[in-house]
Amino acid sequence: MMVTGLAAVLLALAFLLTLVSIIQPLAKRLEISEAVLLALTGIGLGLVASLIVRSSATDLLDGAAEALIYFPVNSEAFLLIFLPILVFQGAMAIDVRRLAHETATVLLLAVVAVIVSTATIGFALYPFAQQSLVVCLLLGSIVATTDPSAVAGIFREIGAASRLTRLVEGEALLNDAAAISIFSILLAAVTSHHQIHLADALMDFLTAFIGAIVVGVCLARLTLLLIAGLGGSAASEVTLTLALPYAVYILCDEMLGFSGVVATAAAGLTVSAYGPSTFRPQVWRFLNEMWEQLVFWAGSLVFLLAAMLVPRLLIGMTKWDFVLILIASVAGLIARSAVIFGMLPLLAITKLSPPVPNPFKATMAWGGIRGAITLALALAVTENQSVSSPVAHFVGIIATGFVLITLLVNGTTLRALVLFFKLDQLSPIDQAIRQQIVGIGLGEVAERTRELSEELGFSEQTRAGVISRLERRAEKERAANNFESALSDRNRVNIALITIANQERSLLLDLFRIQGLSRRVMETLLRTAESMADGARLEGRYGYVRALKRRLQPSLRFRIAQELHSRLHIDEPLTNCMMERFEMLIIAHLVSLSLQRFIRQRMEPTLGPRITEIVSEVLGRQRKLLDDALETLRLHYSGYSEALESRILRQIALRLEDEEYDALETDNLISEELHRELHREIERQRARLDAPLRFNLKSGIEQRLRAFPAFNGVPDSVLQKLSGKVSMHFVSPGEILFKRGQRVRVVYAQVAGLAEVNLAERDLLFGSGDLIGAASVIRNETMPGTVRSLQFSHLLAIPRPVFEKLLKEYPIVQRLIIQRSQKRADGLLTPVTVRTLDGNAVSTASAPEMRRLVAPPS
Repeated sequence: MMVTGLAAVLLALAFLLTLVSIIQPLAKRLEISEAVLLALTGIGLGLVASLIVRSSATDLLDGAAEALIYFPVNSEAFLLIFLPILVFQGAMAIDVRRLAHETATVLLLAVVAVIVSTATIGFALYPFAQQSLVVCLLLGSIVATTDPSAVAGIFREIGAASRLTRLVEGEALLNDAAAISIFSILLAAVTSHHQIHLADALMDFLTAFIGAIVVGVCLARLTLLLIAGLGGSAASEVTLTLALPYAVYILCDEMLGFSGVVATAAAGLTVSAYGPSTFRPQVWRFLNEMWEQLVFWAGSLVFLLAAMLVPRLLIGMTKWDFVLILIASVAGLIARSAVIFGMLPLLAITKLSPPVPNPFKATMAWGGIRGAITLALALAVTENQSVSSPVAHFVGIIATGFVLITLLVNGTTLRALVLFFKLDQLSPIDQAIRQQIVGIGLGEVAERTRELSEELGFSEQTRAGVISRLERRAEKERAANNFESALSDRNRVNIALITIANQERSLLLDLFRIQGLSRRVMETLLRTAESMADGARLEGRYGYVRALKRRLQPSLRFRIAQELHSRLHIDEPLTNCMMERFEMLIIAHLVSLSLQRFIRQRMEPTLGPRITEIVSEVLGRQRKLLDDALETLRLHYSGYSEALESRILRQIALRLEDEEYDALETDNLISEELHRELHREIERQRARLDAPLRFNLKSGIEQRLRAFPAFNGVPDSVLQKLSGKVSMHFVSPGEILFKRGQRVRVVYAQVAGLAEVNLAERDLLFGSGDLIGAASVIRNETMPGTVRSLQFSHLLAIPRPVFEKLLKEYPIVQRLIIQRSQKRADGLLTPVTVRTLDGNAVSTASAPEMRRLVAPPS
């Protein structure tokens, strides 16, 4: 009985998925590209199915063959069903911050190369094709889009340089968008028979790109905000990411007239950048695995289904068509090579992009393989009723032949080219590190193997054979080790800092598994950890330290909240920012302690004590700044600090308890029912911890004002009124409070921290208990020098009119300020950074030491 209808389609789909599962391991065994094997299989299926339908001897298979030939997927289905998935996952899998350094290169390959290829192929075909120039350019835009799946798959399989893979994948993000945008403009010109105006076309092209980027980023950020508010429902979070690419693509492509591919890529890059700090680590891992599986299905089916169309598209091919295919193929290779070899060096000369080695360029030029998207665009032309038969015949045959040549020639030889240029080998730095790590690691493995074999009762002869083999390998690696000579101290320091930044990111992701920690705080910490790794990679120690300092400085959001508090007396934004800053500093402090242990236990054996000492000194200087910032807040908001630290520790304890119960269930020591009950009890305790802590921004302002020596003669009732008129002000090291010659509009009462005024004759220090700018108000002068903070400082800003009224009503304040100012000028006043509420003074590091801490590394 013949299967027909929907059942036949589903059966055909099941058959194709079965083929896909077989092709992947077969391609690895045959050492050919998976995409090439998929294409060959698809072409073979299309031919066999056509023969079965035409034959009268195989009636039983007619239903299945017709289901394959007439599978209900047209060009629109290719672009709407498969393209959003492929583009979104490709963007989500890319390291956005590392790709950012290659932006100019990627844009050149994705946009300029497509435009040049379109023009070159179109003008090369025009004298021979007996078609209009617009039709030839239309064909050029169709075959200008490269397919990264075959190329990136080969690179990953043989271990090619990660930068080469990153460039190819980055190019693919916008390559399709550029080609499809040009294709749409040219197809409209062909079907409507109107002239193309270059200025209008360029404006449409730019509008489609820019508008798509804005829509993609905004919708992705909104989706992430919605995910953050779902309360940890993993299934809902993952489902939203599946809806996002389709919503973005269709909204832009069908409704707004922007590029759906660019919008989808922008959405994927946004999720890639902010996803690790939005999703819980276990959800993020599952999400990536799910998308990898979806792309495996989608990418494989696209290749198979598109390749099955090849026999149909090649119907009526002549010898002259084969000549045209060769002309187009040679023109495409020349155009791509001209862009890569001619324009990439200009980017390096102008410092817009890091230099690209010649072997990379040759591999990228030869790796311009075309695939399913090209076939889908060609199919869109052949299916378009407004396109004449000669044009459809020309586009279908030449585009299909072009794809076959790149797959069968470039695709099968690309692996050999990569191996010829030795792009699969480790760099000298990585090779030196490998020898160092393997030499040390094998020694430790041998020792652990000896201990474990004794515990498990292996015979002495067996133990000796295995352990001696490990020891010989370790000795061989140590003998070949050129780690000390191959790497300079600077290289080793940079490697160490990159390692530390990556380890910090791992620690933060592990902490993020604790429910209840702020997603915004984790986003800030993860983003700065990645910035530190990038800084160390590009600028060494200076780049690392600069990124670390940026973490401790108040954000733009914090500064805006501070202005709202100071000028409009709106306290809630600053209260929220202070709560987040507290949590950020505490988590960063916990991580810094873990990093110190990591340096001693893991890095020192690999990089040596000298490098470890240098790196420890770099981290120590910056940890001093972190501790100062945290201590300043702890002393003045001690109750909130203790409550926050207690909650974080309780959350850690609940996580450890949950893991203990998981281990007991795994070992079958408790039943599944008991495990569920214990887990529910933990969730109930977590729910009780979810209640937000209360933070009183103005807590203790009156007591702090009483601690100032200048206010000793002021009644408590007056200080109470004054406390309602002052505003909080927090500054970071290096921040300028007053410039030389500036009129004082606000007097800063320094609660904690250290500041310095640079005068012509010498520098003076302000510490806790000082009123910065008060002497200038009394003398009615401008500031005599620039005042700069040396520490994270906590200030109370007193408006000048309020302060002048206080001076007028209580002359003793003016006398005390002048006396204190004179003592400071005579060198009789030693500044302290903190004066507690009970009046005790806490000394600080010396001013030269503070300057050294805030200065950039030498």
